[in-house]
Amino acid sequence: MNEPRTIPPRPRDRLFAAITLVLAVLLLPAAFVRRPGRARELACRWALGMRFPAEDLTGLTDDAMAAFTAARTEALWRHGQLIGLTSGYRDPLVQQRMFDEEVRRSGSPASARLLVLPPAESNHVQGIALDVRPHEGARWLEEHGARYDLYRIYDNEWWHFEHRPDSGGTPPRRRPHPGVGYVRCWQHRTALTGGMSHSEPARTTTRWIPGILVAGPLVVIAAITGTLDGRRFQLHLPGY
Repeated sequence: MNEPRTIPPRPRDRLFAAITLVLAVLLLPAAFVRRPGRARELACRWALGMRFPAEDLTGLTDDAMAAFTAARTEALWRHGQLIGLTSGYRDPLVQQRMFDEEVRRSGSPASARLLVLPPAESNHVQGIALDVRPHEGARWLEEHGARYDLYRIYDNEWWHFEHRPDSGGTPPRRRPHPGVGYVRCWQHRTALTGGMSHSEPARTTTRWIPGILVAGPLVVIAAITGTLDGRRFQLHLPGY
């Protein structure tokens, strides 16, 4: 299944992408002052941080973080596509709680594994799994992610990607669904049958376009004065 290829883009997604790109352009001068050699990357991070204020990239491995940052910087500047992170690293206790809840809901550990992995098997716990949004961003990553060693893993989960640097540029064999067992050759160890621990990101309905028009100049000023660090200054925009 290739959902991102069959679901048509929503007009609002295109509008959000256009506005976020404009914000990134406005932020370029401030980003250049802060980091002259990586101004485009920093401006992209600021703009996406306002578009997806709830995302949290902490806990990803350094390589996964670098790959994801580079990929979505290219996606925004070269193709005008947004890639937000819904879920990256998860604490083992959080993952265990999610698995236990799914066992109770589905009735058995075997059924739970179709949707949620226990911590020992979860690549979210390893810090190399990324659940992304929206559909257009996932489509872009599916088409271009190989150059960053980012690959879609499941046929039925368009949002789930993993950083697989040891694949040699060859996409790992995609599994029909998380319940199919596989061998993690890149870790040199065998894994049990698994499941996805995240469902499609929920949508929110915050109306943010008027606010963005007002906040744009303030963002630039805040960045120049050093008060914009991606957390202390956030414009709360809707997710997907």
